[in-house]
Amino acid sequence: MRLRELAERAELSESLLSKLENEKAIPSLSSLHRIAIALDTNVSWFFSGESDRGQIVIRKGERPTIRSRSERATIENIVPYGMGHLLQALIITIEPGGSSQGAREHLGEEAGYIIEGEFELILDGSTYRLSAGDSFNFRSERPHAYRNPGNRPTKLIWVNTPPTL
Repeated sequence: MRLRELAERAELSESLLSKLENEKAIPSLSSLHRIAIALDTNVSWFFSGESDRGQIVIRKGERPTIRSRSERATIENIVPYGMGHLLQALIITIEPGGSSQGAREHLGEEAGYIIEGEFELILDGSTYRLSAGDSFNFRSERPHAYRNPGNRPTKLIWVNTPPTL
């Protein structure tokens, strides 16, 4: 695939993609998500090695982790990237003020459980405020976004199918 075609599919500029390819820029998680969809994969693929695929048990501290400066979030894969997985499970920690930086929509279903902190789920333009012990679920085709409105980190488990992040 040529850079121009990827830029069109991902709705990103060729210039940005060139900078990313030459390690002259750090992509946002949102940009990585767009690129992954354009390449028919998910974001975890960019961060996985051959040794990450097919693991049965992953010990604390050994999970593949993605840190997003722009979204102010850390994402740990409970289920590492693998071509045969039907779902993806993540532990997400969002710093105060962190957010998805805009809405996403794609095929699938999502569910989550708030472990600690405050969480706002924005779904179809409606905002739902959640706290520790609350959960959510929705079809991923609906425009959705999130943010941490609190003054301390929010930690949650997020599961989606098919794997998209």
